[in-house]
Amino acid sequence: MSICYIALGSNLEDPFAQANQAIMALQQLPQSKVIDVSPFYRSKPLGPQDQNDYLNAVIKINTTLSPIELLDQLQAIEQSQGRVRKDNRWGARTLDLDILLYDDLVIDSERLTIPHYHMQFREFVLYPLFDIAPTLVLPNNQKLSDLVANCERNGLIRWNK
Repeated sequence: MSICYIALGSNLEDPFAQANQAIMALQQLPQSKVIDVSPFYRSKPLGPQDQNDYLNAVIKINTTLSPIELLDQLQAIEQSQGRVRKDNRWGARTLDLDILLYDDLVIDSERLTIPHYHMQFREFVLYPLFDIAPTLVLPNNQKLSDLVANCERNGLIRWNK
């Protein structure tokens, strides 16, 4: 079994419901088990500011799916929840599921980059990840606790519904 961390984000069509539906879908993944889910956070959008705040969380799973198989499953969940991929990389979306880490693998392919691109600079990834894995060390030997200590919150707060 491999340990994976998946980032979840949503800012359209009731993000709280979208997040909970995605977590239920993750619990149904083949050859996988959800181990932990961080608290939900509210963050300012990355990129265009003329959109709603995001709900963000991180989910820890154990899986025997390969990284690409997992990516395919995550994209199927996104699509089933109304995700439409557009040219606008940081636009509004019903659901975004990204593989942050997959064991200690480092992958840089056309379809998949692990660790996730720029995760070490994104408060909406680091803080929820820290909630469920405070002693985590990234594949480049950076301690998650050091990254969080040096990361501004940028208005990031717990999501209270």
